[in-house]
Amino acid sequence: MPKRGKKEDAKADTEVDGAEPEVKKGKKGAGKEAEPAIMYEDAPDKLSTDEDKKYTLKISSWNVDGVRAWVKKQGLDWVREEDPHIICLQETKCAEKSLPAEIKDMPEYPHKYWACSDEKEGYSGVAMLCKDKPLNVSYGIGIQEHDKEGRVITAEFDSYYLVAAYVPNSSRGLVRLDYRQRWDVDFRKYLKELDGKKPLILCGDLNVAHQEIDLKNPKTNKKTPGFTPQERQGFTELLAEGFLDSFRELYPDTTSAYTFWTYMMNARAKNVGWRLDYFVLSKALRSALCDSKIRSNAKGSDHCPITLYIAI
Repeated sequence: MPKRGKKEDAKADTEVDGAEPEVKKGKKGAGKEAEPAIMYEDAPDKLSTDEDKKYTLKISSWNVDGVRAWVKKQGLDWVREEDPHIICLQETKCAEKSLPAEIKDMPEYPHKYWACSDEKEGYSGVAMLCKDKPLNVSYGIGIQEHDKEGRVITAEFDSYYLVAAYVPNSSRGLVRLDYRQRWDVDFRKYLKELDGKKPLILCGDLNVAHQEIDLKNPKTNKKTPGFTPQERQGFTELLAEGFLDSFRELYPDTTSAYTFWTYMMNARAKNVGWRLDYFVLSKALRSALCDSKIRSNAKGSDHCPITLYIAI
């Protein structure tokens, strides 16, 4: 995932054409006015299904780029205003013992679950905060190579599974592309096994822009982590196993809809971004889908939150 400076994962380890280059004086085209940024406008929330069944579950997901910094940037104020039944966080970069008291003690979400890296302090990490207690909660996907990085929490509820994930990036120079491909195969198998028991909702930073419509500059990023043919094919194969990308299901042709912007070169103000955060659903849940939102105006991270409304 494209990021600033020295950061972990693709975000940290990637050089990305995430922003348009500045026009320099004396160069061809100098003085030419930049085209105005095309910003994404989140449509009014649709709170019912196509069959007019009102939503019963609201889930939000946010890559917070460090939960301690995010709390200081009033991230919890947004959570309280959005008021989802469940909030999933990625890239928390914090051991449970070091979590800010403000989120640890948050009374609105009495059931809180944390996963972090076994080997690296301040690396990776996911969290799930629930208003209602799940039937069961598990961590990882049962393969130590993947589970040691603290990237997956799965909660079982009466009629569905919720999987919160922070998918690994292939990193600068694509040094982890082989590993990412192994992850894709193993994670897909894990999700398919769950789907065989009851429908599932997968949410999180999946570290891939699936189609050219999902990032601002596809032509210059074809060898960039998050947009390689291999990563895109991995997502295609996941959908082929009986899942759907909820946002594209509802908004197949909507452009300029991104969830990540590099901190460099004023990319967010120009809306030069990537759509890397998803709600992926079992196809059995299609009729229950009400809306899939991108809250692009929410600040506090280099990602914005996303929200799902579903009648389940």
